[in-house]
Amino acid sequence: MGISKEAVIEALRTVQDPDLKQDLISLNMVKDIQIQDQNIHFTIVLTTPACPLKEVIRNSCVEAIGKLVSPDAKVLINMTSNVTSTRLDNAPLLPGVKNIIAVASGKGGVGKSTVAANLAVSLAKSGAKVGLIDADIFGPSIPTMFNCVNEQPEIVKKGEKNLIVPIEQYGVKLLSIGFLTPAEHAVIWRGPMASSALKQFIGDAEWGALDYLLIDLPPGTSDIHLTMVQTVPVTGAIIVTTPQKVAVADAIKGLSMFKQPNINVPVLGIVENMAYFIPSELPDNKYFIFGKNGGKELAETNNLPLLAQIPIEESIRESGDSGYPVAMQDSPSGVAFQMLAENLAQVIAIRNAQVPQSEKVEINT
Repeated sequence: MGISKEAVIEALRTVQDPDLKQDLISLNMVKDIQIQDQNIHFTIVLTTPACPLKEVIRNSCVEAIGKLVSPDAKVLINMTSNVTSTRLDNAPLLPGVKNIIAVASGKGGVGKSTVAANLAVSLAKSGAKVGLIDADIFGPSIPTMFNCVNEQPEIVKKGEKNLIVPIEQYGVKLLSIGFLTPAEHAVIWRGPMASSALKQFIGDAEWGALDYLLIDLPPGTSDIHLTMVQTVPVTGAIIVTTPQKVAVADAIKGLSMFKQPNINVPVLGIVENMAYFIPSELPDNKYFIFGKNGGKELAETNNLPLLAQIPIEESIRESGDSGYPVAMQDSPSGVAFQMLAENLAQVIAIRNAQVPQSEKVEINT
């Protein structure tokens, strides 16, 4: 007697998604079951291509079928993904963007833009469609980090509107004020002008379909932060800090801004950058030159995930200057950025399964 499709489905009902705590069949994650003799083929649709538990799910499926269907079954699983979202399908701004993530820091100098750039590259490496807005209007560094300082975005006409076409590099769509002003010129803008530039990057650009759009915010709290939350519904924010006490103290201010009742943007987790120094000639040694576990303690105190502890390596500085992100390299920091991408994608998928639709913030001034 051959293997039945119903038997395979019943076996897969015993396999839970480790994050969403429901079985794969109830979550509608199993597609295209095909059976030929002892060969069973099917597709699992994950909530993100950056799923850190991909192999755990695969092995659990094989084990369940071997135990409950046939020990001789040969199971071939195609893993694909459809990134989840809480945004309205007909959202007037960025209709094709599933998740909007703010990358923030309480103070400058903590490597926020380095984290944003390498996080974007790591998500793109996993197979996600990714965009990055450099909203750090007064100190745009993304063009340098992506080796496209001399690039200028094209303008296309769509209906009555002229739209900016983001520049694509390393699989990431990019927009930065640095593309629109000469690199050697200081950008001296008042707050409303800076906010207007961010609105243009959001509303007057051809972003297309994206799984994740990262917004690299200026340090601290400013008009630009308010503009962002009032313009689009933000899935959540991540806070970048170093372990140093003064950086953590400023990160707490950034946390409290997003938690204000009139803003109320979820903080998805903390990234501890410059967690320790690894000298290239002694790769197994760690030196805690900015203190130890400051970001980890901040996360624990506020009941937030610690998304990653990123080490300092000379290669991070070199890659930032050369425009070849360290996330594309095989190094301790490259691995840490990949872990950051996976952990963030996991947190977003869990949040999207649990909460109602994101809404833009209404602030009466």
